[in-house]
Amino acid sequence: MARFKLTIEYEGTRYSGWQIQKNARTVQGEIASAVGKALGTKEFELYGAGRTDSGVHALRQVAHLEAASMLAPEILRRKLNDDLPSDINILEISKAPPRFHARHHAVSRSYLYQISRRRTAFGKRFVWWIKEDLDIEAMKAAARLFVGLKDFRSFTADDPDEKSTKVEIEGIEIREHGDLILIRFVGSHFLWKMVRQIVGVLAECGRGKLSLDRARAFLESHSAQPAAWTAPPSGLFLERIYYEGDRKLDRLEPVMTIMTDIPR
Repeated sequence: MARFKLTIEYEGTRYSGWQIQKNARTVQGEIASAVGKALGTKEFELYGAGRTDSGVHALRQVAHLEAASMLAPEILRRKLNDDLPSDINILEISKAPPRFHARHHAVSRSYLYQISRRRTAFGKRFVWWIKEDLDIEAMKAAARLFVGLKDFRSFTADDPDEKSTKVEIEGIEIREHGDLILIRFVGSHFLWKMVRQIVGVLAECGRGKLSLDRARAFLESHSAQPAAWTAPPSGLFLERIYYEGDRKLDRLEPVMTIMTDIPR
């Protein structure tokens, strides 16, 4: 058996997330179908590092594939891409150590969220357009509340009785790029809908509708309120999966540019 490391980009708009589901189209399902055709077998293991939700995109998702194959990695990559839809692309395939696990060996992950200050016809599938003016300094101040090891029970749809809701966020970076507000989250792992609910709270702070004290209170005791402010999946990207020895990204860059010389 050979084990491969796959690096994948995809637009999640048309898919019900990464993980294979019955009666739903998923990214993992599409790749598994392509693998089956390329190798002529259903006997393989395909496992992703991150389970992106419905409508969420990925810039560099990582998966491992274990299968009985003598194909060179580049030949396998081309065969898979020939069969995959245009919104899923295998960027790279390399041979991996026999015990490499895409999820368990990851040491941290980064997500990028894009908010647009103006309506955009071309970027609507990749941003959250917020009509109101946003105070970016207020958003930055609120973001600092979430850095460190915190209990994110108020910021997930996961059942706290089934898994721990404590997560360590290494950093949250916010910057403007034209008419975009970019938010990067780096952490050990992330809970279901956690990033989108934090973004929703940051946006409320930016609108001036939520104080820092109220935002802090969501970390001190459980509240269902952040769920009501969940940001849409369109603006969210799984940006990177980091393994031991990987260098973190330095610059925070947008996936696409929204020009600023157009009326909002």
